Amino acid sequence: MTLPTAQIGIVGGSGLYDLPGLTDTAWTTVDTPWGAPSDQVFTGTLPTPQGGVRLAFLPRHGRGHRLTPSQVPYRANIAALKMLGCTDVLSLSAVGSLRADLPPGHFVVVDQFIDRTVGRAASFFESGLVAHVSLAHPTCSRLGDHVQTALGAIGVPHVRGGTYIAIEGPQFSTLAESRLYRSWNADVIGMTNLPEARLAREAELCYASVSMVTDFDCWHPDHDHVTVEAVIAALSGNAGNAKTLVAHSAPGIAADGHGPGCACRRALDHALITAPTARDPAVVARLRTIAGRVL
Repeated sequence: MTLPTAQIGIVGGSGLYDLPGLTDTAWTTVDTPWGAPSDQVFTGTLPTPQGGVRLAFLPRHGRGHRLTPSQVPYRANIAALKMLGCTDVLSLSAVGSLRADLPPGHFVVVDQFIDRTVGRAASFFESGLVAHVSLAHPTCSRLGDHVQTALGAIGVPHVRGGTYIAIEGPQFSTLAESRLYRSWNADVIGMTNLPEARLAREAELCYASVSMVTDFDCWHPDHDHVTVEAVIAALSGNAGNAKTLVAHSAPGIAADGHGPGCACRRALDHALITAPTARDPAVVARLRTIAGRVL
């Protein structure tokens, strides 16, 4: 079966599955060497004066929010977008704020992460073919520029730059944990952007993390605990802004002539460490999906 193609992948939470006005739309099943992604991928064309931008929407938790953060098949999700031809990925996710000046409704263009997850498969590479990519700067500054410009144009309150601390979940933090994370100068807290960002780098995809604040975690004296009701209420407002953000940023991303030269696209240039003669052929065959350029 021939898969449809797309340039920009959108990994979103509940309510962010598509955009109004897309043409040539379809839900597509993608089988990857790491199993099935969270759901089918919704592809379509966003009309632009330049002729249209192909987008691929992947519901991170599946339609209807069926998967916990720990159950999301992160490797399959990133591999599916790579197999569809995506070169750029916008990750949109709900987060709690660890700063008083980042209230619900604010967006944060994240540029750093702290990983507190456990037991998640965090790499495509394994015994038989080992690789080490750089994560000093785990998001793409080029995509961040486009997102920041779009957020300014549509009037969404936002900040450029911030540290996302990823916890395992699915429970929210204890008060002691929330205070600890604030002492580490983390800005927002979520459950899904890792290992997503790590895998996107290994797949040589440009990756931008857009965090949409829904609550104050539990550290704030006036908001002493997080409730699902409050999060869902905030999600509804953020989802509309997220769709507008995608519509405004996608044309610029697609037209950006610097994309092919972005360092993200060459993350594997010096990453493979296993000698060619020592590589497991079965592992190499599986990895061609995401690392074919260097294999």
